[in-house]
Amino acid sequence: MRTVVFAINTSADGYCGHTDMNPYDEVLEYFTGMLRNAGILLFGRTTYQLMVPYWPDVLKNPSETEADRAFARVFDSLDKIVFSTTLKHVDENNTRIAGGNLAEEVIALKQQPGKDIYVGSLSIASQLSERGLIDEYQFIVHPVLAGKGPRLFEAVKLQERLQLEFIDSKAFRSGVIVLRYRKQT
Repeated sequence: MRTVVFAINTSADGYCGHTDMNPYDEVLEYFTGMLRNAGILLFGRTTYQLMVPYWPDVLKNPSETEADRAFARVFDSLDKIVFSTTLKHVDENNTRIAGGNLAEEVIALKQQPGKDIYVGSLSIASQLSERGLIDEYQFIVHPVLAGKGPRLFEAVKLQERLQLEFIDSKAFRSGVIVLRYRKQT
């Protein structure tokens, strides 16, 4: 069975707005390595439209850093599913729009053979967490207090506490810390 992984950059005070995070190459390299284990990326419309066309355009710009280009290559190669009721068309060849039941779609994807399923959207992660469908959480905590921005579970509130089991952590020279947890069963 495939694993569903949610990984998110967050400030030390729990905000997930990427504009307040510092763009450390070591963090981008971490995400690049992580996505090499992915078979599918799941997004909501808003996050998808932040990621595309940004990362595909990085591939066309030779002046970007190697860390940016490496991430862009992996990101561009992966299949993507965008959950949206308003988006009607995507230009990416390896992207499809899903407007049906999120939980049913993810349960079906988990049953298929292949690499892990990665969630790249707060709204999708919140909904999947509420249904117990995320197997692993990775919080990439940046040494900044943002004081504003989106948070996990803003739109969807957990009905009951979700207990997590610590897997491991990794600290970077920049002060960024990766905290990995799995859902307790």
